[in-house]
Amino acid sequence: MDHDLAGDDAPDRRQRLDPAEFIKANMRLVPAPALPEIRFYTAHPSSGLRRLVEPEGDAEDAPEPQPPYWAYAWAGGTVLARYVLDHPTTVGGRRVLDLGAGSGIVGIAAAKAGAREVIAAEIDRNGVAALGLNAKDNGVTISVICKDITTGPPPAVDLVLAGDVFYGPDVTQRMIPFLDRCLAAGVEVLIGDPRRADLPLSRLRLLAEYQVPDFGDAKGAASRPSGVFSFEAETPLATRSDRLLDPR
Repeated sequence: MDHDLAGDDAPDRRQRLDPAEFIKANMRLVPAPALPEIRFYTAHPSSGLRRLVEPEGDAEDAPEPQPPYWAYAWAGGTVLARYVLDHPTTVGGRRVLDLGAGSGIVGIAAAKAGAREVIAAEIDRNGVAALGLNAKDNGVTISVICKDITTGPPPAVDLVLAGDVFYGPDVTQRMIPFLDRCLAAGVEVLIGDPRRADLPLSRLRLLAEYQVPDFGDAKGAASRPSGVFSFEAETPLATRSDRLLDPR
């Protein structure tokens, strides 16, 4: 048993955990993989991250914990950040939204590359805390929206950067209508992804590929190519292609 959770007062102790203080005390501030320009707080085997992400208290209505996506570097976000740093005109002078920001690596890259304003959308309060620490350590300013914005209209931005947002069918079904609303509002959308199963390839145009590690890969495994894509408006051809692939 984790000694930090032993004893009758463990729920009270969990309630007193401050995300930012926990992250600073227990996680490592290191260069992001393939992004030596950016440092971020990441988990390690002895970080005790479970103490931070478990539900607070024992109440039946306690919210389900969010997986700590923000504690690791994912391939889609990594390649998107790399692309922005390598092509600063992509974001220069523009208002940028880092969608599903996690640790904020993509938004930090945009700010470093000259974005006029960076907004990060992240629903996990622990992720918001990590994002704030990471932004401060990298010397950039990022505004945070701590709620799910995919059900409404896009914020007033020029560009959406979305890394690793197609990681399952449910989130994909929510994400595509939101990104379509972004396009309809004149907002450009760039996607970073290692070609996961739910990636809507018929809507994407490849801009660049990078060999980077992904979270969950076995230690020492060879890096796979991950892509940066432009999300394109649906066309009759794309619609027909989707139907041809639909077994129904």
